[in-house]
Amino acid sequence: MLQHLTPWVCRRCVRSFASPRRFLSSVSATAARDNGHSYPSPSNLSGLGTHDAKKDDEALRKIFDSPQFWKEFSRNTKRLKPTGLVQNRYLTHPDGFLEFVHVTLGRCERLVERVASASTVEQYRKIVKDLDRLSDLLCRVIDLADFVRGTHPSRKVQLAASKAYGIMFQYMNTLNTTTVLNDQLKKAAGMPEVYESWSEQEKVVSKILMEDFSRSAIQLSEQERQKFVDLSNEIAQDGADFVDHMAPAKSSLSFDSKRMRGLEPQMVKALTSWGETKIPTMHHAAQMALRYVEDPDVRRDIYMAVRTANQSSIRRLERMLKSRAELAKLAGYTSFAHMTLENKMAQSPEAVNQFLNALIEDTRPQVQEELQELIALKQADAHGDNFPNQINAWDKFYYTHRMISNMHSKLRTPDVLSAYFSLGTVMQGLSRLFDNLYGIRLVPRETQPGEVWNGDVRCLDVVSDTDGHIAVLYCDLFQREGKTPNPAHFTLRCSREISEEEIAEAAADTPHSFPSPLDAATDGMAVALNPTTKTYYQLPTIALICDFARDYHNPSRPTLLNFNDVRTLFHEMGHGLHSFLGRTPLQNVSGTRCATDFAELPSVLMEHFASCPSVLSLYARHWETDAPLPMAALEQRLAIDQRTQPAETESQILLAMLDQAYHSPLPLSPSFDSTKTYHSVYNTYASIPEPQGTAWQGFFGHLFGYGATYYSYLFDRAIAGKIWKDVFQRTSQGSVMRENGERYKEEVLKWGGGRSGWKCLAGVLGDERLAEGGEKAMEEVGRWGVK
Repeated sequence: MLQHLTPWVCRRCVRSFASPRRFLSSVSATAARDNGHSYPSPSNLSGLGTHDAKKDDEALRKIFDSPQFWKEFSRNTKRLKPTGLVQNRYLTHPDGFLEFVHVTLGRCERLVERVASASTVEQYRKIVKDLDRLSDLLCRVIDLADFVRGTHPSRKVQLAASKAYGIMFQYMNTLNTTTVLNDQLKKAAGMPEVYESWSEQEKVVSKILMEDFSRSAIQLSEQERQKFVDLSNEIAQDGADFVDHMAPAKSSLSFDSKRMRGLEPQMVKALTSWGETKIPTMHHAAQMALRYVEDPDVRRDIYMAVRTANQSSIRRLERMLKSRAELAKLAGYTSFAHMTLENKMAQSPEAVNQFLNALIEDTRPQVQEELQELIALKQADAHGDNFPNQINAWDKFYYTHRMISNMHSKLRTPDVLSAYFSLGTVMQGLSRLFDNLYGIRLVPRETQPGEVWNGDVRCLDVVSDTDGHIAVLYCDLFQREGKTPNPAHFTLRCSREISEEEIAEAAADTPHSFPSPLDAATDGMAVALNPTTKTYYQLPTIALICDFARDYHNPSRPTLLNFNDVRTLFHEMGHGLHSFLGRTPLQNVSGTRCATDFAELPSVLMEHFASCPSVLSLYARHWETDAPLPMAALEQRLAIDQRTQPAETESQILLAMLDQAYHSPLPLSPSFDSTKTYHSVYNTYASIPEPQGTAWQGFFGHLFGYGATYYSYLFDRAIAGKIWKDVFQRTSQGSVMRENGERYKEEVLKWGGGRSGWKCLAGVLGDERLAEGGEKAMEEVGRWGVK
């Protein structure tokens, strides 16, 4: 029930403090009538209708691009009163984590007691909100501690955060076996006078909580529940071991150095001793060899090695899959996929397979077209003994690289696109786009001492032209030693409505010194008065992590992004956008807390905006000359990126099919062999057969974290492509029109997880046939394809 919702990681203000300087403009009262809706009037370029808004816009670029401006902007920080990490007033020192835990546990215990003792209709009416608040209290600690222990540079702070995480996680697991919570919730839902009094979101959250209890096997006997817990622990341990200890059957291969023709000479030299070149299987040299080495027999041997995991890895995987199948059976499900997909858009593995089969049919013509081009390149090599009329698995990377190289050689201009994408300029462009579409802007704010974990972190307030301050965004975007290279979006705290009752309770039970009862109720973090409900909401607090390299040799030069970096930033900001606008009164369904197979939609859709000319015209200009981006050069670059898209899509489909097969009832069979299943899937559906002898499934680490849901990214790509085409590309300037942004916001973003994804999709596309989902709807999405 009270499951910790891990922050989504890929494959990408009425209470403003008096001390910090804020570039927070007033809102223009000017509005224009557009199709019956009243929207603020945009400016000629970027929707910035006031002098202060333009000042904010300029400052946004400079705090990322100009070290001198950033130094000046943050000069008062040292003179301000210290605050806690991300404004949490407990976290001014490492020991504050334990105080934070102590206070939170006390609040949790009182809520558990209140739910357990509910006996009147009025008390039962409050149960969903009480359980949602209980979940919020747990996640306030767990989400923040999890983020800090993996991000903060201080070892002492990391250890304190880890201890807090462990205490709260253990307490949460205890609550998940507390049957009285499930019993009371079911009793409340079964009382018509209670259920009918709940809002639609309360009904959705009650359903989510009861399903979570069911999947936790709380209905089983004590002995069976213990077996469920034991299996869960075994899965966690085997899964972690599987991911951490994946290894190949052969750690390296050796070849006569003369056979390395085509590979970069310096790399060959570094790997060669006494005329023998040693290629480590798990080293990037193996991947480079598959792309460049001319000798097909060398490529074949390397391919077989990099696609064959050792038996220990395979045993760990099969043990995890068997335990998952047993866990699902114990909980009353046909398979682990059935158990996992029950509350997803797909709802069943049968529907997922309908989607994947339709998608692979849609993709097959483009895959075959690309395959014929690779065969033509191979035939041109004129080696009659090398199967010139077929592409073997070990040929694919080599001839694909040849094809891409030919396209690069035809470019008339070098790749100078990064000069038009300084980090500050791209952030400016995102803010301008959001202002056009949704009436929200990213406004720089000076941080207080201790508020951020590194001096490189910038804090932005997200400001709405109708609702004021709606979110806090911490941007940790610059590369530094010891920092993870993986881009990610972290929800440090969700949106949630704060009741007068809990504000009063906080004033009475909080030992820490807070300026007001409202601050005590929210740990000192940002809150705002909702202008519609006239109640206080805790504001979504988000951290965005990227790893963009600075030019330390030329400090005056801003950080310049290649186009993949731009797409990554747009992708991660898409998750942020979902959190900014999905400001629901209940924490369990706020922002990105929606079905797993719907969570990537906003971020994938944002990638379409990244390459749209109308959007690029808002901001993409040369960092020195201010010249606009040459679109022809970008189009050539995009053509290269898109050339291999069908084959990459096919690869993802195959992995999604394998994921479904592994989480079917198959692992319960005594004769289950994951390698045979792997080859069965690939030999049935792959355009290029997988050679016998490989066992790549032992490297498929996502099977642990995305068990039975690996299809989700493909699913959301198909949906995003449809929304992009039917909503944002209906007219030439549709990607920057407020009308379209409002439609997408009202039908999709604002709901978070509080509305069925199918109803969101039916609403934004205007197609009620999709509203109820099911196998036919999944198949229809598969027919849309991934463009």
